[in-house]
Amino acid sequence: MSGAVSPDRRRVLTAGAAALGAAASAQLWLPATARAAERKALPDGVFSLGVASGDPLPDGIVLWTRLAPDPLNGGGMPDRTVPVEWQLAEDPRFRRIVRRGTAWARPAYGHSVHVDVRGLRPDRRYWYRFRAGGQLSRTGRTRTAPPVQSAGGHLRVALASCQNWQHGYFTPYADMLQQDPDVVVFVGDYIYESSPSATGVRRHEGSGEPYGLTQYRNRYAQYRSDPDLAAMHAGAPFVVTFDDHEIDNDFAGEIPQDPDKQSHDAFTARLTAGYQAYYEHMPVRASAVPNGPHIRMHRRLEFGRLARLNVLDTRQYRSDQATSQEGAQDPSLTMLGAAQKRWLVDGLRHSPARWNLIASQIMMAETDLQVGEGKLWFYDAWDGYQAERNALLREFRRVSNPVVLTGDRHLTMISDLREDFADPSSPVVGAEFVGTSVSSNGDQDQAAFREQWDPRRADNPHWKLLDAHRGYHLFDIRRGGIDARVRVVDTVVKPQATPRTLARLRVEAGRPGVHVV
Repeated sequence: MSGAVSPDRRRVLTAGAAALGAAASAQLWLPATARAAERKALPDGVFSLGVASGDPLPDGIVLWTRLAPDPLNGGGMPDRTVPVEWQLAEDPRFRRIVRRGTAWARPAYGHSVHVDVRGLRPDRRYWYRFRAGGQLSRTGRTRTAPPVQSAGGHLRVALASCQNWQHGYFTPYADMLQQDPDVVVFVGDYIYESSPSATGVRRHEGSGEPYGLTQYRNRYAQYRSDPDLAAMHAGAPFVVTFDDHEIDNDFAGEIPQDPDKQSHDAFTARLTAGYQAYYEHMPVRASAVPNGPHIRMHRRLEFGRLARLNVLDTRQYRSDQATSQEGAQDPSLTMLGAAQKRWLVDGLRHSPARWNLIASQIMMAETDLQVGEGKLWFYDAWDGYQAERNALLREFRRVSNPVVLTGDRHLTMISDLREDFADPSSPVVGAEFVGTSVSSNGDQDQAAFREQWDPRRADNPHWKLLDAHRGYHLFDIRRGGIDARVRVVDTVVKPQATPRTLARLRVEAGRPGVHVV
């Protein structure tokens, strides 16, 4: 997949929107039965939440929208199933339509639509749109994965995480769109469950934390209304997974952060609502339809033989967090659960890919917070599950070019992965890019950050880059290496921002670790 930006790219990106005026004849899309059903008028603005695509395959892509004319009040749709026509074309003016059909937006799933389109050509751009009740959606642009056996080429991946509505605008996405990634990997904290704050840059909807389905729907709808996020979703396919704030801070399996305040039954009801709302708002396949308080999110995507992407779920199957250093080294603790761990190890051992990427919501490299002698760890991260982490790092020695893509920290933390962090001289077995947040922590005080974190660098010699600006990471992946750029913005407390490249790094094929360019 090529990440090159053509001189006409801006015109191409906007051509689809300009073409919508020519679509007044779209009544012809619908079969007679659907046209009859459509005569029941819908409220205006059914496509207020935009469009998205995700989980690209060589021959397929998921197309998404959700009908919501009153998005912050449950959606505002009538309590009936609604036909939604979709089209996918090889050009932004829809002169070469290659697939079309009718999906059904059902009340049980918040009138969301997930179309799993197959039979497409590999490594191709496509444009898509929806129509319902005589109304047209914006035009989205997407791309399929390369052919299964293709060994070379170029893949451009953007890594994003942690977008807190109240901490700022999602301005990094405006720059990300201009960088034209082939795919966006989002590794968690798409929403935050916190109550509205009078001191935030923007204020959460509602009157408290979400617990029920309608509350979670409203929170997702608010986040989807950010114009830069909406434009990015319409500009490239996403591969998503969740962390904790999509449900409840630092939850583990079916254990909430505060079990003294949320009973098991109450929390499983919250999980059920949160997972359903997550599915309803994400461009994922039917394999992710929740089953009560459970949802299948770990999965594997192939980008030819250039890259295999293993998407983890580090929340649903984990043991409760340790509370001491001794507990963090307990071999019985698991982050992944037995089945997911076998799935990951098997996928790494038998991978045909040049690069083996792992999307992990939380940091894998050690973070020793104690300056000088001794260790102090974050127990919610992989440091709290050290036996399983260390066993996985030992596996990396037999894996072709493992690279971990992470979020959670609200910081850029780029590290070598060592086989044994207790021994600084142990072999480097991989690389980890902890992407900074889109907006969480707002415009951070850089001097205060340096005062807090720089003294810890001597105790963490595997850290290669540490920074506290907001932004995202961009990777150009080729057979010979990965060229990484840390892209940051000057502010998220205003609707517009100035982007720049903070740092350039490289991972060489066959040479584990990260090198600052």
